[in-house]
Amino acid sequence: DLTPIKKIIVADKVVLDPIYFEFDKSNITPQGALELDKLVLVMNKYPEMVIYATSHTDSRGPAGYNMSLSDRRAKSTVAYIVSKGIDASRISGDGKGESELLYDCGSSCTEEQHQFNRRSEFTIVSGGPKQ
Repeated sequence: DLTPIKKIIVADKVVLDPIYFEFDKSNITPQGALELDKLVLVMNKYPEMVIYATSHTDSRGPAGYNMSLSDRRAKSTVAYIVSKGIDASRISGDGKGESELLYDCGSSCTEEQHQFNRRSEFTIVSGGPKQ
């Protein structure tokens, strides 16, 4: 049933439940896989859709390391989508490190705030549903 698909497309983004990464890890968790499977459904429904994924880290660790970590997270995200049969030309991604924090609370962040910062987001580049 594809009825809920329209609800996860908002403006130029595909809005999934957050895809959280474990601290200092770039592998796709079982929770992340469930959410990414929703993106695969959307991309199958809209075969012209092209997605740009951005992955983010929390603010712990050196900025250079976090940029590298987020890039690995973006690559893991893209690889997962491609592994589910989506053509690689339809999804790309980059790491943003700690440059776009949802919670800019430095060393006083709670563990939950750090987790919210460690996320992936998905922008529709082209081929989405007509508004």
